[in-house]
Amino acid sequence: MQTAVTATISAAAIIATSAMRTLLVAAALLGTVACSFAWDGYDSDTGDAVEIEKGNLVRSGRDIEIYDYGAGEYRDVTVERIERWGSTVEVEVYDSESGEYRTFEMDD
Repeated sequence: MQTAVTATISAAAIIATSAMRTLLVAAALLGTVACSFAWDGYDSDTGDAVEIEKGNLVRSGRDIEIYDYGAGEYRDVTVERIERWGSTVEVEVYDSESGEYRTFEMDD
């Protein structure tokens, strides 16, 4: 009798472990997909592509992180102004590292 109970408990543990693994893999995949969205655009002066990562609140006065493909690095900038022009959004930022104001044309 004890062997049957032990076997039942072992089978339940294996099923629970398998279900947990499946949930963990699904959560990891969803997290990867959710984190992969970004706002794409380009620097209107240089033509270099820029990307504003998901999770950045793009509002005047806020600091955001961008990826500057021309420089090949992430940069912290301060949003100065946001304006919509047809199907694009113009985002003016101040890059304190370079001391320059930059204008990005972002896809809507």
